[in-house]
Amino acid sequence: MTGLKIERHAAICLLTIDRTETRNALDAATSHALDVAITAAEDDPEIGALVITGAGDRAFCAGMDLKEAAQIGAGHGLVPGRGFGGVTERKRSKPLIAAVNGTAVAGGFEIMMACDMVFAADHALMGLSEVKRGLFAFAGGIQRLARQVPRATALAMIMTGELLPARRLYELGIVTEVLPGPELLARTLAVTGAMLENSWEAIRNGRELYELASGMDIDTALAVGNAWGKATLSSADSREGVAAYTQKREARFTRD
Repeated sequence: MTGLKIERHAAICLLTIDRTETRNALDAATSHALDVAITAAEDDPEIGALVITGAGDRAFCAGMDLKEAAQIGAGHGLVPGRGFGGVTERKRSKPLIAAVNGTAVAGGFEIMMACDMVFAADHALMGLSEVKRGLFAFAGGIQRLARQVPRATALAMIMTGELLPARRLYELGIVTEVLPGPELLARTLAVTGAMLENSWEAIRNGRELYELASGMDIDTALAVGNAWGKATLSSADSREGVAAYTQKREARFTRD
C-alpha cells in the first residue's frame, strides 16, 4: 500500500500525498506511485489538469523519506528522466497545480516549484533545507530559484536552509495566491475548474510556448510564437471561440 490517494473531480485529477506520520515525505513506493499516477492522468483524454496536495494541515511534502534513505541510500525518490516523485524533470502536456497545505521543504519544495500554479495556506513554510543534512537541492529547486528569484534571496535560501512563510514566497512571485488553510483546496479546485472551461488546446499551446520562450532570445521567441499562432488560427477551438463571441453565448470547446 502506498501513501498516495487519487481522486477525480470532474476533469481534474487530485493527487494527495498521505504519509502524515512522516510529514508526507516520499518513500520509494509513494514516489513510484506518484509517477505512475501522473503518467496515467497525462494519457487520459478526460483529464485536463492535475492538482497535488498533502494530507492534513502540517505538511505538503517534506521531501525524501530520510529514515528510508538511511536504510537503502539517498536518491530513492528519483525517477529516471522524470526527477523527484516523477515530477521535477517531467515534460508534461497538462497543467499541474499545487495546493500547499503546510510545510514544503527540500524535495517537497522542488515538487512545488515544478508546478504551474501554487496556492498556499497562510501558515505554510517553504524552502530548501537540504544543506542541514549535507545535501543540496539538485533535483530542480536551485535551478528554478535561479530563474525566478533575485540572486541574493535565492542564495540565502540555498545556503542557510531557512524556511520562508507563504506570503514572502507570494511577494517573490513563486506563490500564486495565499489563503486560510480551510479554504485552500476548495479554492484551488475552483480556479482549476474555471481554467478548464477555456480551450484545452489553447491552454496547452500557451503553456508550452511560455516554457519554450523562457529559454530563447526575444526575437526567436516571437518568430516561434507567430508561426505557431498562425497555424492555429483556423483550429476548431479558434473558430468556436470567435463564433461564440459574435453570437453572445458560451463557447463549447473540444477536449483535445
